[in-house]
Amino acid sequence: MMKKSILLLLLVFSSVAINAQDLKWYTDVKEASALSIKTKKPMMLFFTGSDWCGWCMRLQKEVFLQPAFTAWAKENVILVELDYPRSKPLTPEIKKQNAEIGQMFAVRGYPTVWLVNPSNTNGQIAFERLGSTGYVAGGPDKWIEGANGILKK
Repeated sequence: MMKKSILLLLLVFSSVAINAQDLKWYTDVKEASALSIKTKKPMMLFFTGSDWCGWCMRLQKEVFLQPAFTAWAKENVILVELDYPRSKPLTPEIKKQNAEIGQMFAVRGYPTVWLVNPSNTNGQIAFERLGSTGYVAGGPDKWIEGANGILKK
């Protein structure tokens, strides 16, 4: 009985610790693509102006930083942040990558979120576009409902 109680306590504490961890947002698209292909989870590309875009900050606060989104994201997608800051420095490699991908997806405003399935043919990454969204009023549940609609197509 004692062993079962200790085991149960360990399980409870480890699951609380796992849920408390922040989500992993990749900035390297190649790394995220490899993981996406391996896990068969689509990628969620978040195009943002992290240090100047008010709607981006609002989307982060109202949706991406909420426990419901954290649980959904861990289960359903590989998260990628493609940032276009005005004053926050980015490495030249990340800046170039983000510019190329922003152009590829014809991003005209922020925030823009694309759900995609990557494929890798001879080192060339291609993306199957599932659909896109952006800021959605109504908190994480409303946003997740829209994202699930895209994923189910």
